[in-house]
Amino acid sequence: MNFKKGNEFWKQRTKHGRDQIFKDPELLKEACEEYFEWVHNNPLEEERIFCSKGDICHGKVNKMRAMTIEGMCTFLDISISTWYEWKDKKAYGLSEVVAWAGAIMRNQKLTGAAADMLNASIIARELSLVDSSEVRRIDTIEEPEEIDDDALDALTDEEFEEYERLVAKIKPKRKEDSSSES
Repeated sequence: MNFKKGNEFWKQRTKHGRDQIFKDPELLKEACEEYFEWVHNNPLEEERIFCSKGDICHGKVNKMRAMTIEGMCTFLDISISTWYEWKDKKAYGLSEVVAWAGAIMRNQKLTGAAADMLNASIIARELSLVDSSEVRRIDTIEEPEEIDDDALDALTDEEFEEYERLVAKIKPKRKEDSSSES
């Protein structure tokens, strides 16, 4: 669509864009507290079958609902990207409230998982709590066929001593294994 030169019809708009939902950090904090209260007052329900005195009964068991950023954003009627924008940009002074709410949600998930009220495996992944230590049995470590002398020369005295200690630890184990096999 072509507009005539000098067309300034757009200036007649009374406002540009959506109104800011939370103009004050206190309003956001109150809304977050409402979400926390809602989560507490609305646990998940699991239907279970019980047997009591030979009779089969149906019953509901309340289960802890995990607080999530996605749930918070749905409750607040904002997008997740808006939440992270507030967190990253210090926008409108809301970043402190976002950090505070994030810490509460993280703590609720950690304590719920530790008390076996939430699935610890799922919560660990959600919070990026992965045990990255690798456990290997010493007898499964393969010894290099040939060690480069230049690589050994580049080691410090302490590193070379540690290398010799580890090699000595592996070799007797291998001899025991091969003698028990014959």
